Amino acid sequence: MFRLSKVLAFGVSATVVAAGLMFFGPSPSADAVPATVPLTIKNTSGRSEPVYVYNLGTLLTTGQQGWADAEGRFHPWPVGGNPPTPAPDASFAGPANGQSRTIRMPKFSGRVYFSYGQKLVFKVSTGGLVQPAVQNPSDPNRTILFNWSEYTLNDAGLWINSTQVDMFSVPYAVGVKGAGGAVRSTGRLKSGGYGAVFAGLRAAGWGGLIQNRPDGTPVRALAPGHGIEAGGLPAGVMNDYIDRVWNRYRSSTLTVTPFAHEPNTKYHGRVSGDVMNFTNASGAVVTSFRKPDSDSVFGCYKLLDAPNDAVRGPISRTLCAGFNRSTLLTNPNQPDANGAGFYRDAVTNHYSRIVHEQMADGKAYGFAFDDVGAHESLVHDGSPQEAFMTLEPLG
Repeated sequence: MFRLSKVLAFGVSATVVAAGLMFFGPSPSADAVPATVPLTIKNTSGRSEPVYVYNLGTLLTTGQQGWADAEGRFHPWPVGGNPPTPAPDASFAGPANGQSRTIRMPKFSGRVYFSYGQKLVFKVSTGGLVQPAVQNPSDPNRTILFNWSEYTLNDAGLWINSTQVDMFSVPYAVGVKGAGGAVRSTGRLKSGGYGAVFAGLRAAGWGGLIQNRPDGTPVRALAPGHGIEAGGLPAGVMNDYIDRVWNRYRSSTLTVTPFAHEPNTKYHGRVSGDVMNFTNASGAVVTSFRKPDSDSVFGCYKLLDAPNDAVRGPISRTLCAGFNRSTLLTNPNQPDANGAGFYRDAVTNHYSRIVHEQMADGKAYGFAFDDVGAHESLVHDGSPQEAFMTLEPLG
């Protein structure tokens, strides 16, 4: 997933792409992955409005931020200002309903945005590109129907996902075709799933996450961390569960085995005071966590920060998954990969629960580390021949 930093824009914090997706493992020869890969966007939405597409991110060869045009040519962002200045128009026309358009994806870590009816507003600050931040009431993109997919294309292949980490909005699916011709896809909602997500949030008492147009039409549901920021959820919505976890592990041990391929690498957590200390096999403390608040749990950051290292980050992402899925009290050995036991506590991440329930394959990125245990809506191929995005109906 993206790692994001904050800048001031449109009056409050907005997100800026600071770095790209991170993947690990052996890299094949660069010859296996061409400089650009075709992305075919198919519009089955049933909507009559024009579609606008953007391919924004970081050029992996240089680390520059910018955008790619429809032919896959890279264009760096100009130097921004403070306050942020308008970004160049990086959009290009997407396919009309019932049609497809193929563009080229360069070796990039970025996002493919699409919007219906209106172009999105992007600005550039001294810290980089300012992304839409629709949790802010004054964000100019707030009433626009839009969404995005995240991807990395590098010498090791293509990773592309359908993400709900920041919001749930207009539906789409993604796919990738490998050298053998097989296509793997994910992100498709069940029939009626779009409306069912909004209905499920209301039934769970989380309807405050839903943003509507002035006529009452829902345009999206904010992820719960953004919902807290926007006042749609109480700041302490997860506190009861967090307190119970902290109390449980004052007198028992939470064992984390963060790497499936390293079953003997284990860390043992016990709470002392307000801190959970993790020790290694020698009994040495390797990292510690203060009791997190709800926002830290939903965002997998702040008090549950997950640096890109070999110890704290892997432990933190495991804790984050356990908190969001409410498995830390039912299983003292984490991560718990058995989806049948997820979200069973009354205090849980109902947003992620409901989104997963409405996905055709059960896969989603309901929070940042939903890939713990491979429950994320992501497809990858080491020799990608073509990628796909399908814009789907709201019904």
